[in-house]
Amino acid sequence: MSHFLDRLQFFKKKQYEFSNGHGETTNENRQWEDSYRARWQYDKIVRSTHGANCTGSCSWKIYVKNGLITWETQQTDYPRTRPDLPNHEPRGCQRGASYSWYTYSANRVKYPKVRRPLLKLWREARKTMNPVTAWASIVEDPVKADSYKSKRGMGGFVRSSWDEVNEIIAAANVYTAKKHGPDRIIGFSPIPAMSMVSYAAGSRYLSLIGGVCMSFYDWYCDLPPSSPMTWGEQTDVPESADWYNSNYIIAWGSNVPQTRTPDAHFFSEVRYKGTKTVSITPDYAEVSKLTDQWLNPKQGTDAALAMAFGHVILREFHLDKPSEYFTDYARKYSDMPMLVLLEDCDKGGLKPKRYLRASDLKGSLGQDNNPEWKSLAFDENTNDVVAPNGSIGFRWGEEGDKVGRWNLEEKEGSTFKDTKLQLSLIDGADNAVDVAFPYFGAGTDNPHFTPNEQEEVQLRKVPARSLTLSDGSEAKVATVYDLMMANYGLDRGLGGSNVAKSFDDEAAYTPAWQERITGVSREKVIQVAREFATTADKTHGRSMIIVGAAMNHWYHMDMNYRGLINMLIMCGCIGQSGGGWAHYVGQEKLRPQTGWQPLAFALDWNRPPRHMNSTSFFYNHTSQWRHEKLNAREVLSPLANKDDYPEHMIDWNVRSERMGWLPSAPQLNRNPLQITRDAAAAGMDPKDYAVQELKNGNLKFAAEAPDSPENFPRNLFIWRSNLLGSSGKGHEYFLKYFLGTKNGVMNDDLGQTGGPKPTEVEWQDEGATGKLDLVTTLDFRMSSTCVYSDIVLPTATWYEKDDLNTSDMHPFIHPLTAAVDPAWEARSDWEIYKGIAKKFSEVAEGELGVEKDLVTVPLLHDTPGELGQATDVKDWKKGECDLIPGKTAPNMVVVERDYPNTYKKFSSVGPLMEKVGNGGKGIAWKTEEDVELLGQLNHLVEDEGVGEGQPQLDTAVDAAEMILTLAPETNGNVAVKAWDALGKVTGRDHTHLAKPKHDEKIRFHDVVAQPRKIISSPTWSGLEDEHVSYNAGYTNVHELIPWRTLTGRQQYFQDHPWMDAMGEQFVSYRPPINTKTIDPIMNKKPNGNPEIALNWITPHQKWGIHSVYTDNLLMQTLSRGGPIIWMSEVDAKKVGIEDNDWVEVFNVNGAIACRVVVSQRVNEGMTMMYHAQERIINTPGAETTKTRGGHHNSVTRIVTKPTHMIGGYAQQSYGFNYYGTVGSNRDEFVVVRKMQKVDWLDGSDDPSFDGDDLPQPLPQDL
Repeated sequence: MSHFLDRLQFFKKKQYEFSNGHGETTNENRQWEDSYRARWQYDKIVRSTHGANCTGSCSWKIYVKNGLITWETQQTDYPRTRPDLPNHEPRGCQRGASYSWYTYSANRVKYPKVRRPLLKLWREARKTMNPVTAWASIVEDPVKADSYKSKRGMGGFVRSSWDEVNEIIAAANVYTAKKHGPDRIIGFSPIPAMSMVSYAAGSRYLSLIGGVCMSFYDWYCDLPPSSPMTWGEQTDVPESADWYNSNYIIAWGSNVPQTRTPDAHFFSEVRYKGTKTVSITPDYAEVSKLTDQWLNPKQGTDAALAMAFGHVILREFHLDKPSEYFTDYARKYSDMPMLVLLEDCDKGGLKPKRYLRASDLKGSLGQDNNPEWKSLAFDENTNDVVAPNGSIGFRWGEEGDKVGRWNLEEKEGSTFKDTKLQLSLIDGADNAVDVAFPYFGAGTDNPHFTPNEQEEVQLRKVPARSLTLSDGSEAKVATVYDLMMANYGLDRGLGGSNVAKSFDDEAAYTPAWQERITGVSREKVIQVAREFATTADKTHGRSMIIVGAAMNHWYHMDMNYRGLINMLIMCGCIGQSGGGWAHYVGQEKLRPQTGWQPLAFALDWNRPPRHMNSTSFFYNHTSQWRHEKLNAREVLSPLANKDDYPEHMIDWNVRSERMGWLPSAPQLNRNPLQITRDAAAAGMDPKDYAVQELKNGNLKFAAEAPDSPENFPRNLFIWRSNLLGSSGKGHEYFLKYFLGTKNGVMNDDLGQTGGPKPTEVEWQDEGATGKLDLVTTLDFRMSSTCVYSDIVLPTATWYEKDDLNTSDMHPFIHPLTAAVDPAWEARSDWEIYKGIAKKFSEVAEGELGVEKDLVTVPLLHDTPGELGQATDVKDWKKGECDLIPGKTAPNMVVVERDYPNTYKKFSSVGPLMEKVGNGGKGIAWKTEEDVELLGQLNHLVEDEGVGEGQPQLDTAVDAAEMILTLAPETNGNVAVKAWDALGKVTGRDHTHLAKPKHDEKIRFHDVVAQPRKIISSPTWSGLEDEHVSYNAGYTNVHELIPWRTLTGRQQYFQDHPWMDAMGEQFVSYRPPINTKTIDPIMNKKPNGNPEIALNWITPHQKWGIHSVYTDNLLMQTLSRGGPIIWMSEVDAKKVGIEDNDWVEVFNVNGAIACRVVVSQRVNEGMTMMYHAQERIINTPGAETTKTRGGHHNSVTRIVTKPTHMIGGYAQQSYGFNYYGTVGSNRDEFVVVRKMQKVDWLDGSDDPSFDGDDLPQPLPQDL
């Protein structure tokens, strides 16, 4: 009121003047300013970050006032990098700055919710039955089960209580473990690095009860299998600060300013030093604006461009004027000197078979241990064949004075004499032989990509020598170096055809050859390749390629990646600061990995855990295999005998599981708890009993009959994920087969189309639907996945819980900190799973006791198990070899489960850490003193029971301390032990890398005070050092630690028989596959508007990374307020589409209804839909499916590749999120047309609402 009176007396408020009239004194009330001042007052600031899988891992100030979160701003107190480098801060983006909106928004999940039909059945059953019997009465009755499964995705949630939902979940888990087996309980959560404790909460619970933890990196298609193939490493990459050390950068399929926003400043800043930058993207992406040169190859043809780059580099820097640095690097750090055995080819000439091994020669060259796993080369000093140090055979099983020879010292592995390995065997045309190479560039399978017609089998001259093998026969051998030159089509004066003298020749793989395929001019290719290699030569490797998912989402992703990886190895860039590959996708680098694993997978209580690669699992159990359109023989090499290989992809996968290459989930067609009981009844060891039953056919792998109820996965946990709203390739198949609800599948199965059915899998004419009995999702927002779940649990946001976070992009470890308590009835993931574990233990009493569980384990990478079948592929089921667990079949391990004590184990550190110790990546160390320290930090359990006297894990902070105490990256004492353990295998001292930080121990509250830089550890191949930025492969090059491959070196050549069958021993260009999803439907369901077929591209986006922020009102306001696709002006004009029109995007897999952005930045022939646009926002019905439009994966289907199923073979062995089938989707095509009618499907299908579509109060009587 005083402010109002002041306004009325505006002309009377002046009291007097001063300073000669330049100032005046007034009498007025200024309380009105208090509201403005109060708006920006706060009670405290708390540090936290976002678990968004965006790789930012940015430090934020969270402002709290009156117990509420008000806003966030960027923190700016990172430790400095180095005097010669810009700092990592300020870090953040518009997504992070808008996150607090969620906390109190209408999107927030506030209470535990249960699907109404299920809750009604549960409450009725519980009136007369105990929890397990009540659950059985629901799921064993087909009518009752269908009554709630068919309603998934259609709303109808009812608020419940924590006690009630925990009991339902516990009952379902106990029933499932008892009836079907614990391996039917599945958990999916991605990217632990973004919130380690939250991930570990669910995985720890699952691992204690014998459930299955699903992989994510391969499923997201963020895993490039070419990285394990080449280096035996998942994906290790440089921190973004190392960009500043580079002198030439190619950003290839990585839209740096959009998807790496907090780090993009390094990319801009390095240009001020004179570094040249080049972007390679098919569309005019944001990164193109920041570079000196832009190349725009047609999408999906990147491998052709990479082959041409490689052709120029090899010609000018390895043949015509060899670089001394490149040559020395190739000799020491690549497989170029290694000898390859050649064999007769029925298409003419010879062909590469595999690496020559010590076991191939008489006396195995004195190598008694693993001679079949030791590669060979010629020594220039003596001209003898030698087994140089470093190959995988030296890593395992060596004894006595032969221990410690797994290193890259230039020595022979038996006598330890100095060597100089010979790169080439060239000795005139008379000593060259014709070698056959497959050619795929004719591209006859896909009419949407321009081919370059040439013969599919190309003979080229290769220098070779003859050797006498151990059986007395003669064989030709060639070096990888010489084969590489021939593979790239380089004329070396040896005669013959299919080679090029000039870059203008049309022979594969010249700059002129690629021009027709990619559309990039040969002059630009020659220029960029020459500049890239020249820079690397002068700077000893400071040329870098930043690469992203755009290159990896294609079926033949390995050709894209191996093409650019080869460039980097040719130029000696890997392991050199400022050089190498910088593969950035999701937030993959969980830096304190070996400290996290015991917590996450309950390795402190029982080993091994159950892991599964998600792509194979979902391909199998969402029945996408029933609709397979790609015949495996279509993608075989023209050199392969196609009759020797299966036609259906699932047959390859089943064989792989059976031979122990890939994991299985569910494992077998019998409850693994029952198998051990049956073994006891038979008086046999469970492992021997299982082998017997498998051999006589009484026991089979579950994957052999995925439509049989005994093999269904039954319970699914989803947390920290939007599986059903983002990453689920083949989304509509998930809805149909997995969930048993309304879907948009328009694709006939093989029974209807008459396509080739599998021979390894039992076919049923009617595919099983509604396989899952219970879907439980934890989320802070009502995502698409929540909408399709049976139970939704409200979890804390990132500002409401304590956790840890690390990234690939910088070396700091970050906290998530609880600024306030979780709002409404939300709980942190740790507290939620702790509550479920407690209820599970109660419900298990009288149902499950101490049980023995048979766990099947694939032949794992970084274990002796990776020495499986060395030279041949033999299947025990076909009688080709005996069933030997751990060699020709999975390992089989009995694990004891104490089900009533699940909660006590969950909340305490188990004794195995003291008894067995810890380790990772093939090395191990003792942890007694570290566990003792942890007990002092967390206090010891005082309650009677299995955990008494052990360190407690009561809170999320306790869990974080366990990670930090056990990890070498955060405990200097452990780091020294870890480096020492590695030194025992390499025979070299590496402890100097950690000794300066021996006494450093990072605690949770240390990182709350300020982000802390981690300590160097052998878990990673780079160093955290004050003198060098983190760069992958640095310790391999500078500490002479072998890469974890067959040869111990970076491998151009991949010699597994299945790689040979697929024509991928060496890199080449393979055009996108034809998924055959548009011809059966294009113009078959007309709406009166013209239709166009376009390539379907799904990149990371500005308004939401993965499953985060797309439903944020602020982000929607800045974008178009709902789902959109992008298409070119040319394509839009062809079919009468204008900007912002409603369009339908469809193929036989499903349909999307959205609006369109018409833009000149998009290439003709393609359309883009950015990731994770929720189908629950502003999405009308699709005209084709008559159901609501889907999201970006509604028009995709999983298509697997046999080369990703290889296992038990050195670096090509399974590891969780390391190697396995991947979820590619960019080969897909869709039909786009303007919608005739936009139908919002406002009518209700639920008769209980009496046809009234207006909002109704929740019924009190269920």
